[in-house]
Amino acid sequence: MPLQWTIDHDLNRVVATADGDVTRAEFEAFLDAIERENAMAYCKLFDGAAGGTRMGTDDVLAICVRIRDSHRTPVGPLAIVVPPEMPHLVPRVLGVLAAAKRPMKIFHSLKPAQRWFDSLDCTAVPAFASPAPTGE
Repeated sequence: MPLQWTIDHDLNRVVATADGDVTRAEFEAFLDAIERENAMAYCKLFDGAAGGTRMGTDDVLAICVRIRDSHRTPVGPLAIVVPPEMPHLVPRVLGVLAAAKRPMKIFHSLKPAQRWFDSLDCTAVPAFASPAPTGE
């Protein structure tokens, strides 16, 4: 699977690594896991240096909408590693991610991203419960 992740509840951290072309379904499974595990407010490190995608504009925009909707609840700091030659749709996703009120940094290699990520006090980040179900 091109996208793998670990959610560490003891340290309030999420680490994800993309290796190869990530599909919309794979990225949505990642977002599902973060939501299901109540990890939206955790510190996150996303290493996409070896990742890519062949998603079209519609798929990327759908993911952007979902990410933007998730900003209604507190979101934790985010370190993102992207290759210097980013695919044409990546800047759009980064713009959506940057709109959240949280520390966020973009890196072109893992080592400085890991250093910044390790400097964060993720234990101070509260875990937030899932939103209450809506309906009747």
